[in-house]
Amino acid sequence: MENRREFELAVVEGALQGAPVEPARVAHLARLLGYDERLLLLFRRHHGPWRTRVARGLTTLGDGRSWAVLMLAFLATAQPRSVHLGLRLGAGATLGALAAQVLKRTLNRRRPDTAIHGFEALAENPDAFSFPSGHTAAAFGVAVALADEPFCAGPVSLLLATVISLSRVYVGAHYPLDVLVGGLLGALAGVGARLLVP
Repeated sequence: MENRREFELAVVEGALQGAPVEPARVAHLARLLGYDERLLLLFRRHHGPWRTRVARGLTTLGDGRSWAVLMLAFLATAQPRSVHLGLRLGAGATLGALAAQVLKRTLNRRRPDTAIHGFEALAENPDAFSFPSGHTAAAFGVAVALADEPFCAGPVSLLLATVISLSRVYVGAHYPLDVLVGGLLGALAGVGARLLVP
């Protein structure tokens, strides 16, 4: 039991960075992060060759370059409806990614492959920090920004955001809590995009 408590407290090492907090809060945070780690490790049980290929493709699809190319493709049509789509998409992805980066550099949670002994990610990490997921925040920023757009853009982008976020856990780039908070952050960014591009 004592070893378990030591493990839970070790999980929060670096997350609090010496801030004065109550021991009960540290224990609650340690338990939450411990569950988060166990959920990530459960994902490992479902790895398989074809699933890994799909997850790597989805995680690549959710990076900043992909959103930029898609935005530019919409803008290049010079059609009012497509330009509107491109501007909303760009605003949602940018606001989501920026918000995630600010939090990442504030909270400094290490990625699973550096925090868990012997853990290997299945995709290259774009930076050293894990919380929240920037891919997820950008994807959900786009999904909410395009919610009422024609051509089923809303449902398609929501489905895409969901599978991108799952792929980030699958490849071991993020913990489940990272993508959950990334999704919430992205939803707020999407609302912001809709206000910026009415």
